[in-house]
Order: sequence, then C-alpha cells, then structure tokens
Amino acid sequence: MTTTTKLITQLEATRNETLTYFERSDADLDLTYGAGKWSARFLLHHLSDSETVFYDRICRVLSEPRQVLWVYDESAWAKGLDYGRKPLRLARPVYESLRQSIIYLVRLHYESRGHLEFVHSVTGVRMLKDEMEKVASHNEHHLAHIRRALHSR
Repeated sequence: MTTTTKLITQLEATRNETLTYFERSDADLDLTYGAGKWSARFLLHHLSDSETVFYDRICRVLSEPRQVLWVYDESAWAKGLDYGRKPLRLARPVYESLRQSIIYLVRLHYESRGHLEFVHSVTGVRMLKDEMEKVASHNEHHLAHIRRALHSR
C-alpha cells in the first residue's frame, strides 16, 4: 500500500466516523470529555471549521507556494461563530464536501507536489504533505475526545 493510499484510507475512515456523530441526539452532543472541555457539538463545529482552514492552506500552497499562512485561534472561532447556537446541520455538509475535496487533492498531489513548502506563522517552514497528513491526525485527535465524551455517561 502506498503512502498516498494509506493517507486516503485514514481520511476516509475519520470522515466516515465523524459523519456518524452529526446524527447523535442533543443529549449526546452536549456531553464533554472533561470538566471545562468542549462538548461533542463544539468539537464537530471545530472539525468542520478546521476543514475549511486545511482546505484553504492546501489550495494556497498548490497555487502560491512558500507564502506565510497564519495560525487561527480555534477558541475565538468557537466564540465568534457562536458554536452553542449554530445548527450542526450547517456544519455537516461543509465538513463532508471539503473532506471530499481534500481527498481529491491528496490523490492528485501528495506524491508529486507534497514537497512544496509554506511558512506557518507559528511552526515555521512546513511541506504540503505535512499539512495533508495533519488533516487526518487532527480529525483522529478530536474523534478520541468525542468518543471519550460519549462514553462518559
């Protein structure tokens, strides 16, 4: 199995599991994985918004390599976009369509253009393939939080 195939498999698996959580009850979505931590609902909004950031970064690196891409403040997004009131039915299709687009770009460019560089405003010089891999690892990181929240009952 190639590295590209492994990454696409991870991206599809995390997508498929994530999509199931959008269908959970309000009671489930309000559960947190720890005191003061985000609820499953907030985590799903965050995953959807993060997908927009990842997609934008990937497109920018493919189109305009070596530019500075700025970190985003996830807590500010949660507050500014009012995750507590924002309907999940709006976040789900954003997440799903952008993940499909990212998978498409990974399939086309991971091997051939993954070496392209950009400068992250906090972590410094990175490569496109690193950002593509981060999509899957970031999603898995928050899936672990959602699983823990749902099993906290």
